[in-house]
Order: sequence, then structure tokens, then C-alpha cells
Amino acid sequence: MAAIGLFFVILGASQWINGAMWGKWCLFIGLIWWLVVLFRWFGDAIRESEGGLYGRKIDLSYRWSMSWFIFSEVMFFGAFFTALWWARVHSVPTLANLDNASLIWPGFLGEWPGSHAPGATASPAGTIEPFQTVGPFWLPTINTALLLTSGVTLTIAHHALLAGQRARTIAFMWATVLLGVIFLGVQGYEYFHAYSDLNLKLSSGVYGSTFYLLTGFHGFHVLVGMLMLLVITLRLMKGHFSPQQHFGFEGAAWYWHFVDVVWLGLYILVYWM
Repeated sequence: MAAIGLFFVILGASQWINGAMWGKWCLFIGLIWWLVVLFRWFGDAIRESEGGLYGRKIDLSYRWSMSWFIFSEVMFFGAFFTALWWARVHSVPTLANLDNASLIWPGFLGEWPGSHAPGATASPAGTIEPFQTVGPFWLPTINTALLLTSGVTLTIAHHALLAGQRARTIAFMWATVLLGVIFLGVQGYEYFHAYSDLNLKLSSGVYGSTFYLLTGFHGFHVLVGMLMLLVITLRLMKGHFSPQQHFGFEGAAWYWHFVDVVWLGLYILVYWM
């Protein structure tokens, strides 16, 4: 049932961007279908877990499943980081060598991201509007502090849960969720600033496309992780989880820490280098 919902999401999205207006409704219907299936599916899993129907083997299967899921996410980001590296180390220098510069793109400068002045970039062939690059100060640095702090509050909440301190666990979980929401707000403002003030768009050459691909895909993961932590927090408030059995909490925590680590790589490779 979930796969059927995803089928209509992808079908609708592909048709919508190609001009078919019915694709929009197909996407929304598929998305609602998919979310309803997940809500009922996860609800059944929660009721079974709270009813004591899950043994050690089920718990182990969940741990392996979450581990492989995070591994697949590592591969996603590995591909995107590789695309950034390939563009900087291979594509740009190759376009600028003597064999290609005169044939493919006359006047091309083999610099990343092709700056003619500090922070200002334009296409020698005039195919890309001038834009400015995004540096690490101050919004990306603020977001780095927010995510690192959220990792600390989540760890404190985990230790509190292990110690049976439910009120302390809930308080630090709400702090973690709030930090995730603030991160998304700061990133949204950064995008607005980059688009309106720096003229940096998805169409701003390979720099613009890789910038928005990496940071946007990570932002989506922050949104998903924040929603996971929110659900876990609400479950804690309903009395779910115990110091001995709480893999739902642990799985969400694994995902959040993975998101933190990926951001550190983004912060260094995208904003500093």
C-alpha cells in the first residue's frame, strides 16, 4: 500500500513538472495515501510493542533495518559529495585546459567557483548571471552550533531515559525538537538571502546546483529527523518506552546523530572550501 502511494507521488511529480496539471493532484493524492498508510502501519507497530508482543528477535530486526536504512542514506550523501568533488577537481580544470577552452567554452577560467572578484562569480560566456558565493559566517556557523547543541541535548535525554527520569527526558527532547525547528528557520532565511541578495540560484552553474542539492537534501533530512523526534517526544509523554525497551527512541537518535555528522561535512566542504 505504501508503494502504491509512492508510485502516484512520483507519477504526479514527473507529470506536473512537464506541464500536466493533473499531475499536481496525483502527487497530493499519492502523498496523502502514503502518509495515511504510514500512520496506520506505525500505529499498529506501536500498539504491538506496548502490548508486549515484541521479543528479542523483533528488536534485533528493527536494529538491522535502521542500520541498513542509515547506510543507504550514507550512500546518498556519498554520491552528492562525490559530485561536488568531481566538479571541482576534474570537470572545471578539464574545461579550462587548452584543448577544451578554445572549442567548448572560450574564455572559461578554471577556478572554483570561477570568481573574478572576492565572492563574485560570473560566466565568461554570459550564460549564467553574476552571483555571489555563500561563506561560513554567520548563518551556517550558527546552524552548526544549533545542530551540535541538539546532539548534546538528545544524548542527555537518552541518559535520563536510561536512568528512569522521564520528566528530564521529555524536557531535553523538547529542547532537541526546538533546536531542529530553529535550524530549519535559519536555513530558510539563508536561502532567501542567497536568492534575493546574492542572486544565487539553482541555475547558477555547477556551484549553485551542488550548493542547493547538498544543503537542501540535508535540510529535508533535518525535517524528517525533527518529525521523528517529535513523535518520540509525544510517545514519551504518553508513557511509552522504558529504560530496558526503547528502540524507537534509539533509532530516531541514530538518525539525528547521522544528520549532525553529515552537516559537519557540508559545513567544511561547501561553506569553507
